Amino acid sequence: MNEKEIIIDATNATLGRLASYVAKQALQGKNIIILHSERAIVTGRKKFTVERYQIRKNRGGSSQKGPHISKDPSRILKRAIRGMLPDHRRGKGKEAFKRILCYKGVPEKYKDVKVIKAGKEKHTVYINLEQISKKI
Repeated sequence: MNEKEIIIDATNATLGRLASYVAKQALQGKNIIILHSERAIVTGRKKFTVERYQIRKNRGGSSQKGPHISKDPSRILKRAIRGMLPDHRRGKGKEAFKRILCYKGVPEKYKDVKVIKAGKEKHTVYINLEQISKKI
Protein backbone atom coordinates (compact mmCIF):
# COMPACT_ATOMS: atom_id res chain seq x y z
CA MET A 1 0.00 0.00 0.00
CA ASN A 2 1.41 3.37 -0.96
CA GLU A 3 0.55 6.82 0.41
CA LYS A 4 -1.71 7.62 -2.57
CA GLU A 5 -3.97 4.65 -1.85
CA ILE A 6 -6.82 4.72 0.67
CA ILE A 7 -8.60 1.51 1.67
CA ILE A 8 -11.99 2.06 3.31
CA ASP A 9 -14.32 -0.39 5.07
CA ALA A 10 -17.87 0.78 4.27
CA THR A 11 -19.53 -1.13 7.11
CA ASN A 12 -22.23 1.12 8.68
CA ALA A 13 -21.07 4.12 6.63
CA THR A 14 -23.83 6.46 5.47
CA LEU A 15 -23.98 6.32 1.67
CA GLY A 16 -24.00 10.06 0.91
CA ARG A 17 -21.26 10.96 3.39
CA LEU A 18 -19.05 8.14 2.17
CA ALA A 19 -19.64 9.08 -1.47
CA SER A 20 -18.73 12.74 -0.95
CA TYR A 21 -15.55 11.85 0.98
CA VAL A 22 -14.44 9.35 -1.67
CA ALA A 23 -15.17 11.78 -4.52
CA LYS A 24 -13.12 14.50 -2.85
CA GLN A 25 -10.16 12.19 -2.25
CA ALA A 26 -10.28 10.87 -5.82
CA LEU A 27 -10.26 14.42 -7.18
CA GLN A 28 -7.09 15.03 -5.17
CA GLY A 29 -5.42 12.18 -7.07
CA LYS A 30 -5.68 9.32 -4.56
CA ASN A 31 -6.66 5.76 -5.44
CA ILE A 32 -9.66 4.63 -3.38
CA ILE A 33 -10.55 1.02 -2.63
CA ILE A 34 -13.87 0.42 -0.83
CA LEU A 35 -14.43 -2.95 0.86
CA HIS A 36 -17.76 -4.35 2.11
CA SER A 37 -19.76 -2.00 -0.10
CA GLU A 38 -22.91 -4.06 0.54
CA ARG A 39 -22.81 -2.95 4.19
CA ALA A 40 -23.07 0.79 3.48
CA ILE A 41 -26.36 2.19 4.74
CA VAL A 42 -29.04 4.62 3.64
CA THR A 43 -30.82 6.30 6.55
CA GLY A 44 -34.57 6.67 6.54
CA ARG A 45 -37.57 4.40 6.57
CA LYS A 46 -37.01 1.17 4.66
CA LYS A 47 -40.26 1.29 2.74
CA PHE A 48 -39.67 4.74 1.28
CA THR A 49 -35.99 4.10 0.54
CA VAL A 50 -36.75 0.92 -1.42
CA GLU A 51 -39.64 2.68 -3.17
CA ARG A 52 -37.30 5.48 -4.31
CA TYR A 53 -34.82 2.98 -5.77
CA GLN A 54 -37.62 1.06 -7.51
CA ILE A 55 -38.91 4.26 -9.12
CA ARG A 56 -35.39 5.07 -10.31
CA LYS A 57 -34.99 1.55 -11.74
CA ASN A 58 -38.36 1.59 -13.54
CA ARG A 59 -37.88 5.07 -14.96
CA GLY A 60 -35.77 3.72 -17.85
CA GLY A 61 -37.18 3.41 -21.34
CA SER A 62 -37.66 0.12 -23.15
CA SER A 63 -35.70 -2.95 -22.19
CA GLN A 64 -33.18 -2.38 -24.99
CA LYS A 65 -32.38 1.23 -24.21
CA GLY A 66 -31.10 2.82 -21.01
CA PRO A 67 -30.69 3.90 -18.40
CA HIS A 68 -29.86 0.54 -16.87
CA ILE A 69 -29.70 0.72 -13.08
CA SER A 70 -27.63 -2.04 -11.54
CA LYS A 71 -28.88 -4.12 -8.61
CA ASP A 72 -25.36 -4.92 -7.39
CA PRO A 73 -24.57 -3.11 -4.11
CA SER A 74 -21.06 -2.16 -5.20
CA ARG A 75 -22.44 -0.64 -8.40
CA ILE A 76 -25.09 1.31 -6.45
CA LEU A 77 -22.33 2.75 -4.27
CA LYS A 78 -20.15 3.60 -7.26
CA ARG A 79 -23.11 5.31 -8.94
CA ALA A 80 -23.62 7.47 -5.84
CA ILE A 81 -19.94 8.44 -5.91
CA ARG A 82 -20.19 9.26 -9.61
CA GLY A 83 -22.97 11.72 -8.78
CA MET A 84 -20.58 13.60 -6.49
CA LEU A 85 -17.95 14.07 -9.22
CA PRO A 86 -17.88 16.96 -11.68
CA ASP A 87 -18.72 15.76 -15.21
CA HIS A 88 -17.74 12.08 -15.03
CA ARG A 89 -17.49 11.89 -18.85
CA ARG A 90 -14.62 14.35 -19.32
CA GLY A 91 -11.54 15.78 -17.72
CA LYS A 92 -10.69 15.42 -14.08
CA GLY A 93 -14.06 13.83 -13.19
CA LYS A 94 -13.39 10.96 -15.60
CA GLU A 95 -9.85 10.49 -14.28
CA ALA A 96 -11.05 10.54 -10.67
CA PHE A 97 -13.79 7.97 -11.40
CA LYS A 98 -11.19 5.57 -12.82
CA ARG A 99 -9.30 5.68 -9.50
CA ILE A 100 -12.24 4.31 -7.48
CA LEU A 101 -12.77 0.57 -6.91
CA CYS A 102 -15.72 -0.88 -4.97
CA TYR A 103 -15.77 -4.49 -3.82
CA LYS A 104 -18.50 -6.65 -2.34
CA GLY A 105 -16.80 -8.32 0.60
CA VAL A 106 -13.01 -8.42 0.86
CA PRO A 107 -10.84 -9.72 -1.99
CA GLU A 108 -7.89 -11.97 -1.12
CA LYS A 109 -5.47 -9.17 -2.03
CA TYR A 110 -6.76 -6.93 0.79
CA LYS A 111 -7.23 -9.51 3.59
CA ASP A 112 -4.31 -8.35 5.78
CA VAL A 113 -4.20 -4.66 4.88
CA LYS A 114 -4.94 -1.85 7.33
CA VAL A 115 -8.27 -0.21 6.50
CA ILE A 116 -10.08 2.97 7.51
CA LYS A 117 -13.39 2.33 9.31
CA ALA A 118 -15.85 4.73 7.67
CA GLY A 119 -18.89 4.19 9.86
CA LYS A 120 -20.05 3.33 13.33
CA GLU A 121 -23.23 1.78 14.72
CA LYS A 122 -26.25 4.00 14.03
CA HIS A 123 -29.16 4.45 16.42
CA THR A 124 -31.70 5.39 13.79
CA VAL A 125 -33.79 3.72 11.10
CA TYR A 126 -31.72 2.57 8.12
CA ILE A 127 -31.39 -0.05 5.41
CA ASN A 128 -28.14 -1.34 3.95
CA LEU A 129 -27.35 -1.64 0.24
CA GLU A 130 -27.52 -5.44 0.29
CA GLN A 131 -31.16 -5.34 1.44
CA ILE A 132 -31.97 -2.65 -1.15
CA SER A 133 -30.47 -4.72 -3.95
CA LYS A 134 -32.54 -7.76 -2.95
CA LYS A 135 -35.79 -5.79 -2.93
CA ILE A 136 -35.44 -3.94 -6.25
